[in-house]
Amino acid sequence: MKHLLAAADLSPTEIRFLLDAAKKMAPVLRREKEEGKTVTIPILSGKTIVNLFFENSTRTKLSFEVAIRKLGASALNFASSTSSVTKGETLIDTAKNIEAMGPHAIVVRHSSAGSPQFLAKNVSVPVVNAGDGFHEHPTQGLLDLYTMEEKLGTVAGKRVVILGDIAHSRVARSNIHLLRKMGASVAVCAPPTLLPPVPETLGVDYAYRPEELLGDADVVMALRIQLERQNRMQLPSLQEYSAFWGLSRERAKLLKPGCIILHPGPVNRGVELDTEVADGPRSVILDQVFNGVLIRMAVLATVIDRPSLEKWMQGA
Repeated sequence: MKHLLAAADLSPTEIRFLLDAAKKMAPVLRREKEEGKTVTIPILSGKTIVNLFFENSTRTKLSFEVAIRKLGASALNFASSTSSVTKGETLIDTAKNIEAMGPHAIVVRHSSAGSPQFLAKNVSVPVVNAGDGFHEHPTQGLLDLYTMEEKLGTVAGKRVVILGDIAHSRVARSNIHLLRKMGASVAVCAPPTLLPPVPETLGVDYAYRPEELLGDADVVMALRIQLERQNRMQLPSLQEYSAFWGLSRERAKLLKPGCIILHPGPVNRGVELDTEVADGPRSVILDQVFNGVLIRMAVLATVIDRPSLEKWMQGA
């Protein structure tokens, strides 16, 4: 596993290894949080990792930065708005110049689907996909899966319902790949304009109204509407979306006991989730954020120095 480019590429064995590595790291980070001390797991001590972000990001970018530092490595952060990209430099020239500086891995987020795969073929260091267009977001899918298993024990045999802009969501695609491989039953729900033209190609169940799916759900994941990836508005209004497809306080009453609610962020309160739902007892949104650091630590350690990670896991 030299790169992490797509959840679709991962086998169940590779998925389980990454989840187990994150689980081993969790007590260390929780102890740091509780005791207020700075703790590192120096598997990548002395390494340098470049965060090559061509799109805006809060959770993903910051959690990669934290993950890098927790592993004892150094982060170099690239912002396209203050780089030579504004002067016309291409993606491959940017990456080649960065590679010449001697980093040990590149984390890339780009608006064009396939950008991480393109880089992986043209640079010699590991490449980690932090989101490419509406293709995939594998580390988000992994942290979502980790959070579900943390709360439910296993996703095998569980029913996961994904609500929102499925057609344009890289998060939905990565989650579907991972959940199906690990034995979960997946259903998606959205207005027809926000589902792929042939929803059956996703290999999941689907419905056009959330009321048809919520009662059987063990997990509900709400997604925001990806306005930046649409070439035209595909709903009359956000208010209409909220009224018919949003997870409101009233719709949440349809959920069975023990059902948890996820959201990859950023949350548009009052659109895909009511505030009472986003902050309610079923919500594990902040757990997802914490677990994102763990998963990204596991991914970076795996692609850069798996033998050292395995040695650390044996002694942890």
